[in-house]
Amino acid sequence: MANDTKRFQAIIGHCKEYGFIFPSSEIYDGLSAVYDYGQNGSELKKNIKDHWWKSMTQLQDNIVGIDAAIFMHPTTWKASGHVDNFSDPMIDNKDSKKRYRVDHLIEARIDDLEAAGKQDQAAALQQDMDRLLAASDLDGLRQLIETQKIKCAVSGTSNWTDVRQFNLMFSTQLGSVSEEASEIYLRPETAQGIFVNFLNVQKTGRMKVPFGIAQIGKAFRNEIVARQFIFRMREFEQMEMQFFIRPGTQKEWYEYWKEQRMQWHLGLGIPREKYRFHDHVKLAHYADAACDIEYEFPIGFKEVEGIHSRTDFDLKNHQEYSKKKMQYFDPEINQNYIPYVIETSIGLDRTVLMVLSEAYAEEDLSTPDKPDSRVVLRFPPRLAPVKLAILPLTKKDGLPEIAREIMNDCKAHFRCFYEEKDAIGKRYRRMDAIGTPFCVTVDHQTKEDGTVTIRHRDSMNQERIPVTSIRETILNYIS
Repeated sequence: MANDTKRFQAIIGHCKEYGFIFPSSEIYDGLSAVYDYGQNGSELKKNIKDHWWKSMTQLQDNIVGIDAAIFMHPTTWKASGHVDNFSDPMIDNKDSKKRYRVDHLIEARIDDLEAAGKQDQAAALQQDMDRLLAASDLDGLRQLIETQKIKCAVSGTSNWTDVRQFNLMFSTQLGSVSEEASEIYLRPETAQGIFVNFLNVQKTGRMKVPFGIAQIGKAFRNEIVARQFIFRMREFEQMEMQFFIRPGTQKEWYEYWKEQRMQWHLGLGIPREKYRFHDHVKLAHYADAACDIEYEFPIGFKEVEGIHSRTDFDLKNHQEYSKKKMQYFDPEINQNYIPYVIETSIGLDRTVLMVLSEAYAEEDLSTPDKPDSRVVLRFPPRLAPVKLAILPLTKKDGLPEIAREIMNDCKAHFRCFYEEKDAIGKRYRRMDAIGTPFCVTVDHQTKEDGTVTIRHRDSMNQERIPVTSIRETILNYIS
């Protein structure tokens, strides 16, 4: 497991410096595990959303999208099992009063063992933890922490409480008068909004099984130990698709969507060796098969997307609790049934972090005569916040006017950036740092022959192309 803390901290610092991600409410010292996306981060995030949405709806024959509300009837979460089962094993240090997720404590020890070259001990500890988590053996987990002599990072002691389960849902009050208000929850996942709308979409869309419903939206979890930048937050965004199938076909569709989702990830230009599948040892209460697609972040292999065979658990429970039929009539077999479901659920914020981690590079460009370096974000052009920077060489001689004409011709088709200030080399470096794949420089030759210099971010190669072909050239690259 790779663990490059220095690189990870460099990426976090770069995100702050170049307008990608800021600590939320920073002027008030921030809010733990909550972040704001800046001008470049919000564009990157939107581009990833658009790319996923297009691939999951527009390019599919049998998947449609919805946008369900964050607030849902509280019985929804009883039916889904979240009220009774959505919890994590936690432990408190009696001296520091700090609370930890048990698996995070043990995983940190596993990382330490691997960093020390003790791979066999790390593997054995991982196996012990997985076994105890699968059995929900809270006493065994506490004993494992004691045996490993794991200490609190704050107090430096091993004075631990018993391990307990803590529900992760945020609750709030719905109503204008507190005495009359009823308790509801902020949704911990977007999937239930799809399930309760299953028949609405199926009937109004005349959908035939197999078909899917996709959604992108906010979810909220009261993570006790939120950490690792935007990897684990209390407010985050999910991109989910629930695929409704005939019972008995779930194994085939589960394998199909595993392969389809891995191909989507590889389509981002990330090498196959940076990904791996991780089968769940302990299945969720609703699943008969589940795995994660993990990416090798600078902090090691971590989950980005989950593929789950949810059986008919959700629709069957919503039918039971609501007393409304959630069945589908299948004309091919002349039968009513509650469909089974294959879920693909990808964290949008984690995908942003994955794309940033893969793109970030520090390059030494020094020559014997001149020291030089750059930090560059090698985003796939379609995901880059800014696709084209338009840079007049000087602020005079009519060059800004030509540059503005180019800007006006291109900005309706993709995001452009215009800048006159500083030497052209400095401007190139700033564009490299935010991941802009192409820069066009308008110079005096442009006035003579109608050509400009286009610079490619990754290779830094430059070529002359006609002004009239700029828009088409960039569109070809980003398509």
